Amino acid sequence: MQWLTDLFTNDSIAHAVMVYSIVIALGIGLGKIKVFGVSLGITLVLFVGIFAGHIGLSINHQVLEFAREFGLILFVFSIGLQVGAGFFSSLRHGGMTLNLLALGIILLHAGMTILIHFIGNISMPVAVCIMSGAVTNTPGLGAAQEAIRQLSAGGAYAEIPDIGLGYAVAYPFGVFGIILSMILIRNIFRIHLTTEIQAFNQQKFPIEELPDQIFIEVTQPALFGRKISDIVPELRTEVIFSRLYRKGEIVFPDKGTLLLEGDIVLIISQRSNHEMLVGKLGKESALDVRTVPCKLMSKQVIVTRTRLAGQTLGSLRLRSNYGVNITRINRAGIEFVANPNLRLQVGDKLTVVGEEDNVDKVAGILGNSLKRLNEPNLVPIFIGILMGILLGSIPVFIPGIPTPIRLGMAGGPLIVAILISNFGYKISLVSYTTPSANLMLREIGIVLFLASVGIKAGDKFIPTLASGEGFIWMGYGAAITIIPLLLVGVFSRKILRKNFIEICGLLAGSTTDPPALAYANSIAGSDAPAITYATVYPMTMFLRVLVAQLLIILFV
Repeated sequence: MQWLTDLFTNDSIAHAVMVYSIVIALGIGLGKIKVFGVSLGITLVLFVGIFAGHIGLSINHQVLEFAREFGLILFVFSIGLQVGAGFFSSLRHGGMTLNLLALGIILLHAGMTILIHFIGNISMPVAVCIMSGAVTNTPGLGAAQEAIRQLSAGGAYAEIPDIGLGYAVAYPFGVFGIILSMILIRNIFRIHLTTEIQAFNQQKFPIEELPDQIFIEVTQPALFGRKISDIVPELRTEVIFSRLYRKGEIVFPDKGTLLLEGDIVLIISQRSNHEMLVGKLGKESALDVRTVPCKLMSKQVIVTRTRLAGQTLGSLRLRSNYGVNITRINRAGIEFVANPNLRLQVGDKLTVVGEEDNVDKVAGILGNSLKRLNEPNLVPIFIGILMGILLGSIPVFIPGIPTPIRLGMAGGPLIVAILISNFGYKISLVSYTTPSANLMLREIGIVLFLASVGIKAGDKFIPTLASGEGFIWMGYGAAITIIPLLLVGVFSRKILRKNFIEICGLLAGSTTDPPALAYANSIAGSDAPAITYATVYPMTMFLRVLVAQLLIILFV
């Protein structure tokens, strides 16, 4: 049985894989257990990792650092790809408010740190270290350590203080504290999640802005004998004439079709336009023209040809060349009226109306191959990660700050993923991944990150607590974590009437905390919190690093 002993004790790749497997499997399994109706999910991997590190299940330092950073990169890059489509929309609608709230949280965290420095009579380097752990911001810790090294070289410190222990002690409760803040806000305002999710979806994607069909009988004399192409501009909204019923038959309408008295048209447009359309065209009809037997059919076709990514729908000339109408487009679960100027993305689902042969021809042009859609686009993913690392490594020098600011291994890949998901077609990078593949990458990344952080902190965690000082530092870290998040969270809900799902994304993003985001996504049952997270993350990451260095410099 010596081989088994060696497996548990010797430093090897097999040993590292075994330790990660044990920690992750136990953490995920235990995380599914609910206590008072609440489960921590994959976040519990962190605490199992701490226990493993405490009992001596260590991993080679370089392997540990690689797994942690690569796991974090996979997680944030997958998040960026998934939420990229909604990022710019969120930035335009409420992005400034969300970033101001995130700024408020950062300033409150800094204020709490200064207060603890004076009241607790602890050095500012240790206080900043505790703050970095309390808000789970590793780049902030690295920036503080670099500032201390610079100041030590200038004679400000006789020796470089070891501030890593405070970070290790504060970090676990930092993860739990952010999640606890979400739970407390939910209980304070007695929030019902199902209702809140429905309200969030209505807020982001109002029902009245969704495409819907309406049957209108043409009775306005001013329209008789006029071409549809002449009438559509006068309606001043996105509208699709899908089918036309005339004298017992279904006619396929195109731009040259003349409207006659008594025609019944099936129109696709936003629900908010229906009343206006009825007023301009005639009166609403009770006849569902889709039930009338005809050669026309409606079929959902998926865009799977990568060469079509970035091309506008109108440039394909599907109506004029094949006699079909594209009435709706579904992208990432969001449906909207087809617009000729819309740029296609791989994975878009188009509702095509026309004769069966023509619809099949269009399906062939668009691809409509589920097999092709399930093939992973690995090249764009790794090129994107490469570009993200390069972006995250670019130093930004600020006068008076001893070390440059960087977006780091998380900020760079996140921003690049968002950009690729929106504009990748311009450089032939099609980053589409199926939801299941994206979720797999994301979950593998976050559990590797959590396990690595826990195992690394485990060997010093209990001894630091046992020393007595560690409990005090943990208490300070808990105060830094909870108080600002609760203050801004309550303010956002009570005064600004922000949706709870949005608040969860704000709290996770303002602390740059992937485990908290994973928890928020799990309770929301979607990636909705990730949109807010991505909206505030870039500014937050920059300011977290800047504030950590400023506190060190100003309170030497």
